[in-house]
Amino acid sequence: MSQQINLFNPAFQKKKKFFTAVPIAEALGVIVTGALLLTWYAHYQVGQLEQRAQAGKMLVAERERRLADANRQFAPREKSAPLAQQLAQVHVELAAMQRLEAFLATGALGNSDGYAEYFRALARQNLPGLWLTGVSIAGAGTHIGVQGRAMQPTLIPQYIFRLTSEPVMRGKTFASLDIARPQTPAVTTVTAPSTSTVPVTVATAATAAPYVQFSLQSVPPEGAP
Repeated sequence: MSQQINLFNPAFQKKKKFFTAVPIAEALGVIVTGALLLTWYAHYQVGQLEQRAQAGKMLVAERERRLADANRQFAPREKSAPLAQQLAQVHVELAAMQRLEAFLATGALGNSDGYAEYFRALARQNLPGLWLTGVSIAGAGTHIGVQGRAMQPTLIPQYIFRLTSEPVMRGKTFASLDIARPQTPAVTTVTAPSTSTVPVTVATAATAAPYVQFSLQSVPPEGAP
């Protein structure tokens, strides 16, 4: 009869040590060093922020000082009563001048631009065989009279058409046109008998002139139908 005897005792087995004093000390050193670095970095950041905040406060204070100086230098002044009266008078005079300008523009007081443009228009419309003997312009160009002579009566309508095509004459109309051929008396001179040295003038029958004369009026003459 055999019997087995177990000589294994777990108490005598060699055990592994995972944490010893040296590694723990090293780990604690690393942790402490990291904490110190983080604390220093946090203090550094706080210092930077405090410097920026201080610089911002100084900048705000400087701008507030400049604003206060500007307010003192350019403080709103009280309104001057004499100056206000002068300004009101200027506005009144300006309004009066504007009303006067508008009234003059109506032409009620006559032509404020002068009559030079009318005479230039008459000079430009130079028609051979027709010449002017008189021109009358009154008011703001509303009363125009032209007198002249023409070698042929047919030249007068041509002249009127060309004259009314001028810019200054546009919109103006003529109310009357008189055309007539004047009579010129024929005068002959004869000599008296030998007993007298004084010449004697004898008028003969009148003859028709070689031209016609015309009168162009923008307003019909008084008494005309």
